[in-house]
Amino acid sequence: MTTPPHPPTPGTGLPPLAGGSHGPDALRPLVATVLDALAAGTAERQGRPLPAGGPDATAARVRAAATPVLPGEGAGAGEALTTLVQALAAGAADPAHPLCAAHLHTPPLALAVAADLAASALNQSLDSWDQAPAAAELEALVTHALALEVYPGTPPDATPDAVVTTGGTESNQLALLLARERHAPAGGRLQVVTGANTHHSLTRAAWLLGLPEPVTVPAPRGTLDPAALDDALSTLRGPVLVAATAGTTDTGAIDPLPAIADLCERHGAELHVDAAYGGPLLFSDRRAPLLDGLDRAQSVTLDLHKLGWQPVAAGLLAVPGTEMLAPLAHTADYLNADDDTDAGLPDLLGRSLRTTRRPDIIKIAVTLRALGRSGLGTLVDHLCDTAEELAEAIDKHPRLELHEHPTLTTVLFRPTGASDTTVATIRRTLLTEGTAVLGRARADGRLWLKTTLLNPHTTPDDLAALLTRVETLADTLVEGSTPR
Repeated sequence: MTTPPHPPTPGTGLPPLAGGSHGPDALRPLVATVLDALAAGTAERQGRPLPAGGPDATAARVRAAATPVLPGEGAGAGEALTTLVQALAAGAADPAHPLCAAHLHTPPLALAVAADLAASALNQSLDSWDQAPAAAELEALVTHALALEVYPGTPPDATPDAVVTTGGTESNQLALLLARERHAPAGGRLQVVTGANTHHSLTRAAWLLGLPEPVTVPAPRGTLDPAALDDALSTLRGPVLVAATAGTTDTGAIDPLPAIADLCERHGAELHVDAAYGGPLLFSDRRAPLLDGLDRAQSVTLDLHKLGWQPVAAGLLAVPGTEMLAPLAHTADYLNADDDTDAGLPDLLGRSLRTTRRPDIIKIAVTLRALGRSGLGTLVDHLCDTAEELAEAIDKHPRLELHEHPTLTTVLFRPTGASDTTVATIRRTLLTEGTAVLGRARADGRLWLKTTLLNPHTTPDDLAALLTRVETLADTLVEGSTPR
């Protein structure tokens, strides 16, 4: 389907806008063009999760499609959308492909993407109420509801709350900032304690905030060691924040949260839990007990563009009481003047470190309402079960080695007897031929292929084909031949 070069807004001859009374009519043909281009570009990949040929081939395709970037005369909406969207889709890593399983890079739900279109068309900015009246109220409702999932037993005089972020990295940075500011009036210099398994964003956040380098506690089995944490806390003085993890990036492991919370209480330390990956276990009746102790943390990172099937971005930071967000308060007279706030206009500037802020809450709200806790819990359980089935298949395979059975949806494996060089070459070969997108993780001193299952439509046959291809490549590389 083609569109006019610049379908005009009635009576103006100017390109149409996405909002207003004419917005939906202007969008319909453009959206149809985008969908056609997505289909054509996806078809060019010929069923692969990644374009074949590696970086050089993809770069050449994009350069050919995108040049000139700024022509003297515009090509028109139809040509621009068709050419660039098709090139993007042809050169995309497709998280909806069952063998695109390297990272915490989820295939978004169609309903969430549809809701995201509304967010883009309405283009609200959540830095003042008069820019986003309804979105501001929706965000308040949804963040409170999700905070109650994390802190269900909060005392009546407390109000659990959450702020929306761009993901786990921003949430972790906010958690450290809030903890630092809680102790700043007393002149305390916050010391962060992390596990060797902790996400790199926490170390980076400490650097950005001018905090001392975090103390790193061993995680010999992929989870933070309570005995080692006890020893570390015994030597530290002043304010301390322990950062635990519920769903590590490399293996999906969950730290022993109750034991860690006990140690924090005994030593007078605060606790932050990075549950960017594992947080959605709260929706599963079967697996929510794996997060026991989460509600004892002073802050919790969530990230629904991982195991929540949202388009990027959909992060949150939850706290047990809204007063804990007070350090984020900020006044700019043109956005939240005191007299406006006193007159009842909601103050949104203290809900983020960002000013202009997209209404990402819309897609989250639509997903929660459409699927409910049971629907989300079913998806979580299905993928955890699929990961366990993959692990069992590897464990029984005579020529593959399993690292360990999964806690969440991440499975590490490698060809038996293969060197780290062979494992790395297998992964890069899969990427270059566009057959599969697997990650890499180092555990027990060796390099492993990492499969992170986030696609609920992945089948046992898909995973069997993956194992077969890995086995074939291992044989080829051992024989010294060129992979085929």
